[in-house]
Amino acid sequence: MAKLINLKVFSHFFRSSSSGGIILLIFVIISLFIANSGWSDSFKEILNLNLGFNTDSVHLRYPVLLWINDGLMAIFFLLVGLEIKREIIEGELSSFSQAALPVLAAVGGVIVPALIYAFFNGGNSMTAKGWGIPMATDIAFALGILSLLGSKVPPGLKIFLAALAIVDDLIAILVIAIFYSSELNFLYLGYAGALFIMLIIFNRFGIKNLFFYLIPGFVIWYFIHHSGIHATIAGVLVAMTIPTNEDDTESTLEKLEHALTRPVNFIIMPIFALVNTNITFESTMIEGLSSNLGLGIVLGLFLGKPIGIFVMSWLSVKLRIAELPESTTWMHVLGLGLLGGIGFTMSIFIALLSFGDVMHQNEAKFAILIASTIAGISGFCILSLYNKKQKKTFQDH
Repeated sequence: MAKLINLKVFSHFFRSSSSGGIILLIFVIISLFIANSGWSDSFKEILNLNLGFNTDSVHLRYPVLLWINDGLMAIFFLLVGLEIKREIIEGELSSFSQAALPVLAAVGGVIVPALIYAFFNGGNSMTAKGWGIPMATDIAFALGILSLLGSKVPPGLKIFLAALAIVDDLIAILVIAIFYSSELNFLYLGYAGALFIMLIIFNRFGIKNLFFYLIPGFVIWYFIHHSGIHATIAGVLVAMTIPTNEDDTESTLEKLEHALTRPVNFIIMPIFALVNTNITFESTMIEGLSSNLGLGIVLGLFLGKPIGIFVMSWLSVKLRIAELPESTTWMHVLGLGLLGGIGFTMSIFIALLSFGDVMHQNEAKFAILIASTIAGISGFCILSLYNKKQKKTFQDH
């Protein structure tokens, strides 16, 4: 009987929308522990170990770290692409009235942090490229914290945050593809483009077997990886070709999305956090928070995100372009904006693309970690305290 209860508790935990964020946090702590222990050098040796094979025509031998950041993360981006397409076809982004608020809020939450970062780093050739770092929102952590509040926040607020984070991810994907790509190899791009068109044709002919999309998808990943565009973009391209529908019947896209959600949330994202959050703490890191790089990231995420999200939401409502979700107040939007400042996964990912040297990468990671922690705690506290204030006001009346 006890085993059955434990199994039910375990199953409920993994179905909970907050569990992904909790596991991610655990792996962040493990990573930081390893980086500041005697195992640090051994861990780095594992990450630098080359796996795969090379032939005269095929090059697939890379360090473990690259397989994770370019390979496993392509699966993460595949899931993100599936979520974006589903929301556009049949979800919260399927009509102008539904999409206006999260789209405009996301745009504000991208522009303001980038401007803040550029204000501090625009004239520095070493750090200027990192302007995309504070633009991102970590959907797993943000939704995880919001879910901890349960019924204390309106149901529409969670939908608003999810839609906003999806638009945020889409913008981040475009930024990575356009601004964080190296010198392009147009031959490999041509090969990838030809396969992408083939997948679109499969979609048009109503082919629903995932085999016809995922096998060519891996080949597209290979060509994109060698083209100079970051390989993870292949995941988004493939996702856009997976068939879906607008009715209640489970589509091929939804089947794949459901199949990927748990592996991504409970395996891929924790592994990414484990290998990329391994920051060896040094006394100079605290000073680094007051450097232009540190200030650009911390203020971009902690101030820029909530200001951008709040102001654009307010303008869109005042101009009658959009409406707030039912039972949602401006204090809820402020709390949500702070949760949007949890950049973590995507911010670290862009930091790795922005800087080639370990010093700037570690300084950026530490700033992201601090800013995301402050933003997450602040957002949780505001939403929780505001709920208590509302309850007290209701009881007094």
